[in-house]
Amino acid sequence: MPSLIDLRRRVRSVKNTQQITKAMKMVAASKLRRAQERIMNARPFATQMQRVLSSVAARVDPSVHPLLTARTLGPNSKTLVIIVTGEKGLCGGFNTNVITAGATYVVESRTPCQLGLVGRKGREYFGRRSFQVLFEQVGIFQKLTFENAQTIGQIAMDAFTSGDVDRVVLVYNEFRSVISQRVVVDQLLPIPREDVESGTAVEGGAPGAGFSQVDYLYEPEPQKIFNELLPRFIEVHIFRALLESNAAFFAAQMTAMDTAVKNSSDMIASLTLYMNKVRQAAITREIIEVVSGAEAL
Repeated sequence: MPSLIDLRRRVRSVKNTQQITKAMKMVAASKLRRAQERIMNARPFATQMQRVLSSVAARVDPSVHPLLTARTLGPNSKTLVIIVTGEKGLCGGFNTNVITAGATYVVESRTPCQLGLVGRKGREYFGRRSFQVLFEQVGIFQKLTFENAQTIGQIAMDAFTSGDVDRVVLVYNEFRSVISQRVVVDQLLPIPREDVESGTAVEGGAPGAGFSQVDYLYEPEPQKIFNELLPRFIEVHIFRALLESNAAFFAAQMTAMDTAVKNSSDMIASLTLYMNKVRQAAITREIIEVVSGAEAL
């Protein structure tokens, strides 16, 4: 049976831990608000840009730009898998889920894969294992800017256009709510194209009422338009994924720290009750010893 001194020391240790988790929860909540505002502002532009460019790209010859050219995938085809994780832990299953999804994709693809690791936790996990790493980006979430997405996008586009890889896939956590994050596996390159041959509308259109009868007039020519828009589209897509992951991290951390605070309160209550029982038992034993000594006299 532990002594009262040990129990008091343990209760004090749990209380100190509870203060730390409370502080981390408050910090995560304040950062989540700013991160959530950024992603809510970025989503409409990124979503509309993806919809329009996918529709336009479906009506032009894929050879008009190398980022549109789909390649036949075989056993020797190479894939670049960009995995976005957090810089820190204490965030529940946030990092574990995205790392598991990325590793599962690499194993199930059964083709040679190179990794692009964004975030310290992904580098720590894959760096200790026999994965081929093309690039690493660590520490960018402390001050996340669009230039970070441009750097990652340029590496991905250079690897794809040079023929080093035949496909680029992006794996990240999507922010859905404070208590919900979803792991997303997106094909980044070649840029997906809308299926206009079947006449399927982009959003809610009836079959047969799609875009196969619709075309665009280009000014200037499509080559110049795509040279400007497609690289920017890749950068915006990556920037959105980084913002989603950043907001999801703070949401996961806030939820995890809230759970830790509640668990520590339960532990303090349980330890205090047990400590009182031990103290009461000690007092009762001392009283019995005094009474027994008095009767013996």
